[in-house]
Formats: sequence, C-alpha cells, structure tokens
Amino acid sequence: MRVFLLLVAFELSWAQYNPNTKPGRTSIVHLFEWRWADIALECERYLAPNGFGGVQISPPNENLVVTNPWRPWWERYQPISYKLCSRSGNENEFKDMVTRCNNVGVYIYVDAVVNHMCGAAAGSGTHSTCGSYFNSETHDFPAVPYSGWDFNDWKCKTGSGEIENYGDPYQVRDCRLVSLLDLALEKDYVRSKVAEYMNHLIDIGVAGFRIDASKHMWPGDMKAFLDKLKNLRTTWFAEGTRPFIFQEVIDLGGEPIKASDYYGNGRVTEFKYGAKLGTVIRKWSGEKMAYLKNWGEGWGFMPSDKAVVFVDNHDNQRGHGAGGSAILTFWDSRQYKMAVGFMLAHPYGFTRVMSSFRWPRYFENGKDINDWVGPPSNGDGSTKSVTINPDTTCGNDWVCEHRWRQIRNMVIFRNVVDGQPFTNWWDNNSNQVAFGRGNKGFIVFNNDDWNMSETLQTGLPAGTYCDVISGQKEGNGCSGIKIQVNGDGTAYFQISNSAEDPFVAIHVDAKL
Repeated sequence: MRVFLLLVAFELSWAQYNPNTKPGRTSIVHLFEWRWADIALECERYLAPNGFGGVQISPPNENLVVTNPWRPWWERYQPISYKLCSRSGNENEFKDMVTRCNNVGVYIYVDAVVNHMCGAAAGSGTHSTCGSYFNSETHDFPAVPYSGWDFNDWKCKTGSGEIENYGDPYQVRDCRLVSLLDLALEKDYVRSKVAEYMNHLIDIGVAGFRIDASKHMWPGDMKAFLDKLKNLRTTWFAEGTRPFIFQEVIDLGGEPIKASDYYGNGRVTEFKYGAKLGTVIRKWSGEKMAYLKNWGEGWGFMPSDKAVVFVDNHDNQRGHGAGGSAILTFWDSRQYKMAVGFMLAHPYGFTRVMSSFRWPRYFENGKDINDWVGPPSNGDGSTKSVTINPDTTCGNDWVCEHRWRQIRNMVIFRNVVDGQPFTNWWDNNSNQVAFGRGNKGFIVFNNDDWNMSETLQTGLPAGTYCDVISGQKEGNGCSGIKIQVNGDGTAYFQISNSAEDPFVAIHVDAKL
C-alpha cells in the first residue's frame, strides 16, 4: 500500500510538467494578440493539419484600456477583473475557440496574469475591456472583488513601494513590478480568487497555463493556488490529467532568485536558451555553432524535463525582458529560421514557436521607441482579423512565423523524430554542423562565410529524401532539394553560404 501511495504521489508531482499535447504533437505556438475567432479558424485550417500541439494565447481576462499611448500590447498585462472579455473577444467566443481547437487536437494554454492588478496610476472609472468599475488609488476592484486588504503594500520595505533592487528577493516578490499593484498571495482569499479564475478556464477546457511574472511571487504562494486547481475536463483529456504549468522566471544568472526555486510547481521558461543561441548564430563573442555539441544542460541550462524553450518571446523580441540585442526575431529572418530550425531539431526542452505582428520600428539612441505598439488595429482600437494571402502567408501586418514553410516543416520534423536520441554529430570546428535524431531525421547547417561540401553519416535508411527547408515532399516528388542517402547511411550535402536558407533537413516521412 505504501509503495502504491508513493507512486501516486510521484505521478501527481510530475503531472504538471506534462504539456498534455496529443501523442505525436510536440510543439506549441504563441499566437500573440490574436482574436479568439481567428485562433479557432487557425486550429482547424492550419495548426491541426500541420501537427502543432497547442496555442499559447494572450491573457483572456478584463484589462485596463490604455489610451496614452494608444492601446499598447502591454495593457493586456494590467488586469481589472477575471471576467473573460478582452480585445481578443468575449466569453462566448473564448468558449467557441477552446471547443473547436480541442476538437481537432490543438490545445489552449492561457497566459495567466495573477501576480498583480493594474498600475497604481491607472486612476478610477470604467475604462476597462468589460466596463467594470475600479479605483487603483484605493485598490478597489469590485468585479473580483479585491480591496485594499488584498495587496502587498504593507509588506514592501522600499520607500517608493517599487522593486528597487533585484538582489533582494523580498523586494522582487513583495513590492510593485513597474507600479503594478502587487496581490497578497499569502492570503487564502486571494489564492482562492486566483484559483477560481483558473478553474473557470479549466471548466471551459483549457490544457494549462503560462504563469506570468512568476519570479515576482513566492513559490510557496504559487503552490498554494496551483494545488486548488481542478483536473482537466474529461471531454478531451484522460481522467485525472493535471493542467500543464509553465512559469515565467527570467534567470540569466547573477541574481538570488533562481529558476530552480520554481521546479516544484511545474516547468520554467529557459531564458538563457534564446540569448545564447542568438549569440552563437550571430557569431558574436567568438561563439561558433561547433560549440553547440553539448547544447542544453551542458551550457548551464535547467534540466530538459523542466524547460520550456523558445528563440524569442513577445517581450524580448522588443528588446526588453531578457537577452538584449542577441535575441533573434522575424526581423532577422534568415538567421531566425536557422535558430528555430536548430531548436526544433534538438531534443532539449519543450518547444514554443513565436507568431508575431509587425510594428513600425523607430530607433533613438539604439532603443526602439515604438516597442509599445499594440496589435494591428482598426480606428476604434479593435484588433484586425488575421487575413490569409494566396501564398498562405498572413496579411494585415500579422507576421505568422509559424506559417513560414521552414518553421512549419521543422515542427513536423520534431514530431517525426520525437523520442529519438541525439546522434551523428559532425562539425568543421567552425560554423558548419550536422546532427541526427536516431534513424528518423538529420539536419545540416552552414553558417560559415564559405560553401559547404561534405559527405556525412545520417543514420537514415537508404533512399531519396526531400529537404524540408527548401521545399517538401509533394506526391511522388520534391518541391525543393533532393538528398540521396546511400546504403551505408551516408549522404552528400552541398550548401552555399549565400543560400536563402543555408540549412537542410530530412526525415523518414519525407522519403520518396
């Protein structure tokens, strides 16, 4: 009996690390600021057919409407209540999206903003996405309800009430992050309100949560509200399935708060991943792709089974959040595709692909002063729909990196090689590298300033393969490059340093 109880406890303790994606689907995409109606359509027409496992959505709850600057993206991170109405849609549209996406096996992961409410200077009134009244000066949020008793002001020991020193973990967790009113999560009432909100989303059918600003909450307080969460709905998930939890903790080293403080609650965002990979692909600081042979824990990253990894996210693609100018984004499309291709081919971590919108970049003193600009919008501030062009790219200034052929096909590559070991590493001591995933897939990069011409051991069965970067398998042929794998598993690769995409990837499902 004791062994059984220990096994049950072990399974429960590991449950929140499981992304709950359907078998054979290994990546999620962040459809940043998309409308619920557009996400529902995208699940059905594109994400499910191309093997995506799920969607991280923008915060769905009521937020402050900010008009100076005009409707910035960050207004979504200033909660007014836990009602489900935002620029992305109302509660009925949210339910429709979750149902339609779940029905095609693409699950929804909610960006949960529960560390704080809106900024202290937001004032009072009904300028919120549902029209609920609030007063930030008196800390009054009747639509929850929260009152002055439910905030941490008395606990914060700085004169300003703000975080002044990131070297002090008490300040980081008890004081205001950029003036946002910090919730007293040590109070059972506050924990219960947070859990009530998250359980409402679980009742609708979501599969898990990205917990925003986790670094600014005590891990024990988080555990207390996470322990109150229900199991996922049995309409779509096996009985007893726990919600997937991944926590936003920016840990680049050098601060007392560590990502490891949060392992007990679920997975954690590995911010070192995109910062280091960007530095390597850019060839900054003497870094070379040859050094990626021990990528992952060998680079000081967290254990693979605790990590959610990404090349960029909605914060650091705008130059803040973590990683600085090393972060690769859609603005650097050639290098970006290589970085995302490497991430999706490599076995480390659980992968999240970014899907962005364009904004008019304008630099002063090296800083983009338009980094606040919100999603493509109509004159009244409502979000524009995501239109699809005849070539399957997106219109209306939606970037849709997940629809780029190279990235979509690497999402499929990762599904094909899932569970296969990291094998057949090769490098030229510089920026030409290659590696396999068991006997299922092989990828080759040329990030040097000269052409590559090499015969390499792929580990794959003999035959003709379609490169899924320059094209893909279509019927009985390839729309891009063909690669011939010999009887001994070797193949010849020629990659020009001036190629639009200087990498090649083949897998067993792309074999003629």
